[in-house]
Amino acid sequence: MKRWPGILLLLCLSMAAPSPLSAAAEKFSPEARWELYFSPQGGATAAIIRSLDLARQSVLVQAYSFTSAPIAKALVAAHKRGVRVEVVLDKSQRTEKYSSADFLAHAGIKTYIDAAHAIAHNKVMIIDEQIVITGSFNFTRAAEERNAENLLIIQDARLASLYLEDWRRHAAHSEPHTGRGEVGKPAGQQDDRWLDKVFDLLENQIGKIRKAP
Repeated sequence: MKRWPGILLLLCLSMAAPSPLSAAAEKFSPEARWELYFSPQGGATAAIIRSLDLARQSVLVQAYSFTSAPIAKALVAAHKRGVRVEVVLDKSQRTEKYSSADFLAHAGIKTYIDAAHAIAHNKVMIIDEQIVITGSFNFTRAAEERNAENLLIIQDARLASLYLEDWRRHAAHSEPHTGRGEVGKPAGQQDDRWLDKVFDLLENQIGKIRKAP
């Protein structure tokens, strides 16, 4: 019987202990769905492309490093079928050399440079104001093939609305980027080989400056 007071004390303390999440934490809606991917070679790039291919109204992007040709192709394809595509990139994309910001701007996609922070390090896509893509995964070939990364795709309108508010805040203080001279573009329409060449160049260019984050 002498053990009961100690057990009761432990029970009281456990009931009084704070939750790991704050009182402001929100629950996912009952309809929420999610997908989780890890890299390298975990299918994250393919998952992003599938989501972009299903976009019907809008794709809003925040990215730090962006050198993935397959993702770029999916964004351009969405833009061409009438989806509103806008991208906010880190100021590192505003370099003396050709960058992914230049490519997107030349493709007719509204592109902005967020220079208001030490690093604009978000990796986010908001699709049709319903789906959020986020995680450590940069939109790069290195993130898919070499880095240890994670990627979450969450379908939840409430969560997407919060990310949308934050995207708008960053877009509001970002500067429009109109792009500079293009690199080795053949006559006529863009083709896949030319696009792969451009993004291989960008990937190698970043690799010379720093190891991919």
